[in-house]
Amino acid sequence: MADGQKTEKATPKKRRDERKKGNVFLSNDAVSVAVLIVSMAVLVLTIPNMVKELSAMFRMCITMAGPPESQELSGGNQLTMQMLKTVAWCVAPLLCASAAAGVVATFLQTKMLVSGESLRPKFSRINPLEGIKRLFSLRSVVEALKGLLKILILLFLIYRFLAGVVDVFPKLMFTDLTSGCAYLLDLAFQMAMQIALAYVVLAAADFFYQWWDYERQIKMSKQEIKEEFKQMEGDPQIKGKIKQLQRQMAQSRMMQKVPGADVVIRNPTHFAVALRYKPDQDTAPLVLAKGQDAVALRIVKVAEEAQVAVVENVPLARALYATTEIGQEIPPELYNAVAEVLVYLYRLNQKQT
Repeated sequence: MADGQKTEKATPKKRRDERKKGNVFLSNDAVSVAVLIVSMAVLVLTIPNMVKELSAMFRMCITMAGPPESQELSGGNQLTMQMLKTVAWCVAPLLCASAAAGVVATFLQTKMLVSGESLRPKFSRINPLEGIKRLFSLRSVVEALKGLLKILILLFLIYRFLAGVVDVFPKLMFTDLTSGCAYLLDLAFQMAMQIALAYVVLAAADFFYQWWDYERQIKMSKQEIKEEFKQMEGDPQIKGKIKQLQRQMAQSRMMQKVPGADVVIRNPTHFAVALRYKPDQDTAPLVLAKGQDAVALRIVKVAEEAQVAVVENVPLARALYATTEIGQEIPPELYNAVAEVLVYLYRLNQKQT
């Protein structure tokens, strides 16, 4: 039961897999606050130009007001072009800056992730049962509470601000239009700053909540970590069988070379080394096979069946086994000892012939 509980942090592979699926940590509130702050900054910077453009358009409208017969034919087109220009100068910077802020805030959180996995159709999205589960899930409840909290904070801030300045509104009747509009804009900016500051605090809280919820969702059980390790490193039992088969194949190939040896030097039961020395091919005696215990006995048996000379020399067999590898020449320090064995075998063969 303990292995089935998701209590372990996600592994790097798990995080990479989730990222490929498009499942990454993202706080939408942080994106919204970034868009809000950038929009306010752009609005403050572009207000003088917006006022200028709006004033030019209103002047044109007032100038062109009058009987239809007194208007020029091009007046309508000129007014249309002025309206388009005004909209472009007033709206375009705000829209572009807001879009850029949203994209940057999203990419900073997702680390430039662009994934089409989340766009693929999934049956679970239209499954009523899955929809009901999502509706009553912890995430849905938290999102609903967040939305309600935002509305309450917004209403409270607006009420508190208006309650503090409501006595000033009647006095605006005795001020000129420019001063009154400037004062109202300043009040609106102050209220927007208070709302933005409150939303920054909410966004920070949402950021940490989303991080906690994401880490909770991608947690793994101990069994899942074991399975992942098996997939990455391979099942130890399968790897063991593969290594065993590889050793058997290597031993089989090695045994096939034993009949081509000139001599097998053995320690009675523990070590055996098969050597070949052909002066026209080898610069020094070559190790064709070597083994210990059961493998050594097999080498000796194959050599005897192939009528290869088997010489018992305990120190030399140990030294050859410890200092040589299959397919390599013997080290120079063993030349003399091996040469003595080869000379002995050569003389023995001469006597037999």
